[in-house]
Amino acid sequence: MTIRRVTSPDVPEPPPERWSNCLVVDGIAYVAGMTARGTDAATLAKMDEYEQAKQIFGKIRSMVEAAGGTMADVVKVIIYVTNIKNNTKVWAARREFFTGNFPVSTLVQVAALAAPEILVEIEAIAHIGKGAR
Repeated sequence: MTIRRVTSPDVPEPPPERWSNCLVVDGIAYVAGMTARGTDAATLAKMDEYEQAKQIFGKIRSMVEAAGGTMADVVKVIIYVTNIKNNTKVWAARREFFTGNFPVSTLVQVAALAAPEILVEIEAIAHIGKGAR
């Protein structure tokens, strides 16, 4: 068993020795919690949960594709939000990236994320090559 680090030109890499955005082990891709960071702070502060989630799911897609898969391979997402009342905005964005069997999902409200303007963080697990094509 080897652990392979996956990178994507569409997703900025964290500083060295902090974390990996995506590791693949035995055909399973583990995608770290993604946020809408990478957008300038002023723009990020104007984004709602839908806009942030849409950008995040795009990053997850880039990581899964860089690992050799598709969004159909995603079996689980864990979603952290700062306001549970706006969960339907996250679900609306999710519907734009998944069809058929939607991934198993957990949605949790947290007191805060990495910065006050970050409203959503999403991590994912994908079994590369196992989803319907």
